[in-house]
Amino acid sequence: MWILRSTEEAEGGPYTFRMTPGRVRTLGRGPRADFVLDAALVSRAHCRLAVADGELIVENLDSTNGTFVNDRPVERSRMKVGDRLRAGRVVLTVSAG
Repeated sequence: MWILRSTEEAEGGPYTFRMTPGRVRTLGRGPRADFVLDAALVSRAHCRLAVADGELIVENLDSTNGTFVNDRPVERSRMKVGDRLRAGRVVLTVSAG
């Protein structure tokens, strides 16, 4: 299992999201997102998270303000423990459960 967690001070947070193998989830501000971030600069459908072959993968969904891993803009990226995923001003740190 992968865990994405913000700090207590995160806009609209704190947040804790869990990803299990074979799951695909969307992260965004809109009510249809699986993981909702209540933050101004987050798009309604900001990015998609998936766990496949033991890896956590993030894919930008044409978000207005971009998706970042370790402060680098990404369209698609494999993530590892300790990486920081940023959507808007919300930063989620990746850990293993």
